[in-house]
Amino acid sequence: MENSTYPPYFNLTMFVNMGNYRYPTFVLCLLLYAVIISANLVIIVAILREKTLHEPMYIFIMCLSVNALYGSAGFFFRFLRDLLSDTHLIPRSACLIQIYVIYTYASYELTLLAIMAYDRYVAVCQPLHYHSKMTCRVVSKLVGFAWIYPAFSVGACVYLASRLPLCGNKIPKVFCANWPVVKLSCVNTMINNFVGMFVTTSTVFLPLAFVLYTYVHIFLICRKRSPEFKRKVIQSCLPHIVTFVNYSITVFCDILLSRIELNPFLAVLLSLEFVVIPPIVNPLVYGLKLPEIRKCLLRMLPLRTCLTNVRNKSSLCCLYK
Repeated sequence: MENSTYPPYFNLTMFVNMGNYRYPTFVLCLLLYAVIISANLVIIVAILREKTLHEPMYIFIMCLSVNALYGSAGFFFRFLRDLLSDTHLIPRSACLIQIYVIYTYASYELTLLAIMAYDRYVAVCQPLHYHSKMTCRVVSKLVGFAWIYPAFSVGACVYLASRLPLCGNKIPKVFCANWPVVKLSCVNTMINNFVGMFVTTSTVFLPLAFVLYTYVHIFLICRKRSPEFKRKVIQSCLPHIVTFVNYSITVFCDILLSRIELNPFLAVLLSLEFVVIPPIVNPLVYGLKLPEIRKCLLRMLPLRTCLTNVRNKSSLCCLYK
């Protein structure tokens, strides 16, 4: 009875039998994970090394990259192992941990995007008060809230799900998720549904609504200003808008996947998009679009350093290294 109501393993049923194709797929996914790690580490190191980037906007960008490393680790470590395995059973405790990591990753992303929207709002709409409002203390509190609130709210959802007696162990995804586990319950899940709805509203819909609200105000301000001012605002806000739109789409796809039945192949793609696309897109968008980060990344390139030394005639020997 204990094993039937609290199964020691969950079965991830969305993996398909790829035969010998599993090895090329594993290599491609491993390379993809290596790209995610490298791209986000470069952004983190660039911001930490360059003192001119020790400003609120860049601190928030660094937090996004840290969160990308956190979320992708929670997904890829298990996913890569499952690609090479004939069975896709995951221990109950490991499944709950993966749910917590992936859902906190998603919540962190959205709360950070909301804070970044507030930062851009103050910079554009209240530029004279920016440095008095976005102090180091305020930034620390905002980042702390962005990490602490999702950690406890998602933790409550996972705890409630862990206490449910279950009538099955099959999860129709390629990673563990909270709603599929709750649907396996043998008892009423009204409390889980209520808490889940509250957490979803506070960590998903409210941040998204706040971002939209801030950009409506920014747009209204830009309508009355000069073309040069508009260009600077677009240059500053475009990476955040791209990140916001991209993540909104991935969150919508994951919610859609959890609530309705889809073609298995499409369902797998949507699952992968949720945990793979944002960690790749974010560093590319910020690294290529923001000139301050782009300049810092160019200064970090060894070839550029070597050529600079040659021009300055400070070290000709670097040509032979």
